Amino acid sequence: MLELLLPKDYHSALDIKETQGAIKHVKDHFERQLAKQLNLTRVSAPLFVRPETGLNDNLNGVERPVSFGIKEQDDAKVEIVHSLAKWKRMALKKYGFAYGEGLYTDMNAIRRDEDTDNIHSIFVDQWDWEKIILHDERNVETLKSVVRSVYQALKDTEHYISDKYEYIGKILPKEIAFVTTQELENMYPNDTPKEREYKIAKLKGAVFIMQIGGALASGEKHDGRAPDYDDWSLNGDIIVYYPILDIALELSSMGIRVDETSLANQLEIAGCTDRAGLPFQKAILNRELPYTIGGGIGQSRICMFFLRKAHIGEVQSSLWREEDIEKLSNNGITLL
Repeated sequence: MLELLLPKDYHSALDIKETQGAIKHVKDHFERQLAKQLNLTRVSAPLFVRPETGLNDNLNGVERPVSFGIKEQDDAKVEIVHSLAKWKRMALKKYGFAYGEGLYTDMNAIRRDEDTDNIHSIFVDQWDWEKIILHDERNVETLKSVVRSVYQALKDTEHYISDKYEYIGKILPKEIAFVTTQELENMYPNDTPKEREYKIAKLKGAVFIMQIGGALASGEKHDGRAPDYDDWSLNGDIIVYYPILDIALELSSMGIRVDETSLANQLEIAGCTDRAGLPFQKAILNRELPYTIGGGIGQSRICMFFLRKAHIGEVQSSLWREEDIEKLSNNGITLL
């Protein structure tokens, strides 16, 4: 458990029942706007996958997936997904999507090794989306264009929800800023990556931090990324400043996906070239899958932000330590 943030004199403007209705308003509106902005079609997605397919998201490489055996299939082992970052790319091909089209889905995951706090839960819910692009479009201009489209969906949702609930004011800036992790290190060389994110988010209001996964000039990484979905030179996080908690709040992680060259390079750097023989990774190296851009957008994070909640447990049902539930309750924060 990380340190809990307890805003002074916090009081939720909505009770639990009202919050449930507001959550649906936020999710329904944002989902429609995202699909409109990116030309996405909703599809069904798996809750679990076979580990030997290479489809599960390895996150930072140390998190343990929840797994179980299937009785009917000779106790074959499957894993609860950490995300659908890889599955979506294969689905685009399997479902017959064309250039310029994409898909999105509701992704639910269990991250048993998560350190929980106001914005982290062992239950993760997000919209996972993926869209087909051309190889020639694998560049920063394409990345920024799509980021602006996602940001526009966020802006539209804030406008909609602030009209619906008087207590919600508009705080997102007109435009989102862009900065690379190396530029951030140059700006704040004595700070940790999280401290840099806080400073730039508070300065800009909303920022897309680019190029996450590789080593910086200092030799350190800004943050970890699995080597076999995002291209580390063409990815990033959408982060906003959240005044309720006075923090930098990540709402989305996204990027242009690896091609055959960047995948081979990143597997080498990460020291896991053995993954090249797995079905998903092998399909990329053999140029059998479409080139894509995609990402994940936190559903509970979005609801928490737009409804101005102090804890993610106010907008999702999860499990928390009893002493933390009591501490939060004593400070006006009621968890679902």
